[in-house]
Amino acid sequence: MKKLLALLLCFSLFVTYSCKQEPKAQGPTKMEQVMAIHDEVMPKMSKISSLVGQLKPIADTTAADSEYHKAMTDLQAAHKSMMDWMKGFGDRFDSEEILKGKALTPEKKQWLDEEEIKVKAMRDQVNSSIEAAEKLLMQ
Repeated sequence: MKKLLALLLCFSLFVTYSCKQEPKAQGPTKMEQVMAIHDEVMPKMSKISSLVGQLKPIADTTAADSEYHKAMTDLQAAHKSMMDWMKGFGDRFDSEEILKGKALTPEKKQWLDEEEIKVKAMRDQVNSSIEAAEKLLMQ
């Protein structure tokens, strides 16, 4: 009887451990991906301010429709786009959802999809405005 009991115990332990699934290695969540784009772009806000500072004296001495004015207003629009995106994002999601991975409602999942599109567009706007301004200043 003791042998049978020991055998059953060993068998049940074997089944328990052999059926246990290893957690799947998962990539970053959608929230983490969106925040990574934000984190990539945020340091560029100081670059935008610096470039605006370099362009302003030149733009002040040229025609209102000059390429210097356009570059400066594009940089300012990109900066505003970042500030507006952050405000809108913060209005839609709380800190628990953003920083701690709190589960999102179906509606908020849809919002996050929308925010991903917006943050990518904002990133492209920031990068292109910086690139254009730097190119113009190197002439």
